[in-house]
Amino acid sequence: MESLKTLKKFGKLLRAKQRCELKAHTIENVAIFGYADTSNREHLFRDVFKVCKRLAESGYTVVDGGGPGVMLAASLGAKEGGGKVIGVTLYPKDMKNFEGRDPENLLDKEIKTDNYIERTLTLMRHGQVYVIFNGGTGTISEFGMAWGLARLYFGHHKPLILIV
Repeated sequence: MESLKTLKKFGKLLRAKQRCELKAHTIENVAIFGYADTSNREHLFRDVFKVCKRLAESGYTVVDGGGPGVMLAASLGAKEGGGKVIGVTLYPKDMKNFEGRDPENLLDKEIKTDNYIERTLTLMRHGQVYVIFNGGTGTISEFGMAWGLARLYFGHHKPLILIV
């Protein structure tokens, strides 16, 4: 009889611990990565818009690079869904052709960075899940870093979702 009471107490403690662990791993921010050179006439742009609108409607904050293309689609979709957007932008002094921040991109909060590595790591730090759409060399680089970190911290890594 005493062991049954102990077992019930253990079960209650275990369930309480699991609830705490779930709360500790609650996802609030979803980082979006993808091609900066896509236009609103392309399927990719519309797909990102729809995904981010649904994320926002479900209560998630979208984190993106604040630039054009997929980043703009993510922000516009999140706003259409009533959500918030954090933009991690880059203003490099020595890179004339980098996208920077798109003036059409509607951000609730802007985090400015000075270089590409800092920007990528800041995007990853603020996202609790990474959603990676089709992209170019920047997207491949960001995916590689996310995948490498997932491998290094396997079991404690952030989820990686590829949509191609």
